[in-house]
Amino acid sequence: MKKIVHLIDDLELLYYEYDTQNHTFEPDKNYNNEVIYLELITITHLLSSHKIPFFVRDDNTIVISKSSSLWNGIKKSIQKYLEDRKKSKMHIYLLNDKHIKWAKNIPIFTIRPIEQTITLEGYDALIFTSKNAIHALNSLNKTWKKIPAYTIAPQTAKELKQLKGTLKFIGKKKHGNGFALELKKKLHKQKALYIRGTEVVSNLVNILNSASTVCDELIVYETVCKELESKIILPKNATIIFSSPSTIKCFLANCDWDESFKAIAIGKTTAQYFPPHIIPVVADSTSLESCVKKAIEINS
Repeated sequence: MKKIVHLIDDLELLYYEYDTQNHTFEPDKNYNNEVIYLELITITHLLSSHKIPFFVRDDNTIVISKSSSLWNGIKKSIQKYLEDRKKSKMHIYLLNDKHIKWAKNIPIFTIRPIEQTITLEGYDALIFTSKNAIHALNSLNKTWKKIPAYTIAPQTAKELKQLKGTLKFIGKKKHGNGFALELKKKLHKQKALYIRGTEVVSNLVNILNSASTVCDELIVYETVCKELESKIILPKNATIIFSSPSTIKCFLANCDWDESFKAIAIGKTTAQYFPPHIIPVVADSTSLESCVKKAIEINS
């Protein structure tokens, strides 16, 4: 299946993610069928043109398979039922309110926009490394949608498109410093504005300013840990997903770490912020869906 991975690199998929273990293209069910359908057509056309056999399930999942016969379907249904039963018994936790199958939610922080007057005139590009920055800016100034936007990863790009922003580029590296190196050529001799929160975990601005780009930064939100009335109690062998350094701080302020717990980090940058006694597993890509898949993988 390495051939498929190589083929889809250039598609820049937003609403589908390829599962290398199950050989399926999984749609992001948080978005409507209209945008998903456009990518479904793109993927199936690619597979057909390269004579790669597949079939499409009722839920728009694309399955790579040599046979779509009734018996094959029955076998896969039985296998899926057994796998789903196993997954349902795993204690996987997300530290926000985004619903992803097989994970339970423990929202431990809130995002608070910083009220201010914002002027975006004179900027050739906007840079986003967080969907929170997009939503915060949108609540403060709607004119941002006209300016070409550069996003660090597909998840950020999806939020930008949902709000009708002008998407120009999606990073391939998916990590702050790597993303900055990608932008050096894209933003040659341009003036850019990095929209961010109070806490930053990369040298993006310094990297761009040391090249031929003028890059300013604008802080539009802050992450605030919730003050819970009592400590969070989780079962033994729980797997907790951390999507930012802030989630590490907020979680450890509200829960005593047990040696049986497992930690999943959304990326290499976040992984660097764990205390020495917690060694996280890094997800394959910077999405919460990928984090949940990694949690299932290490518990299987």
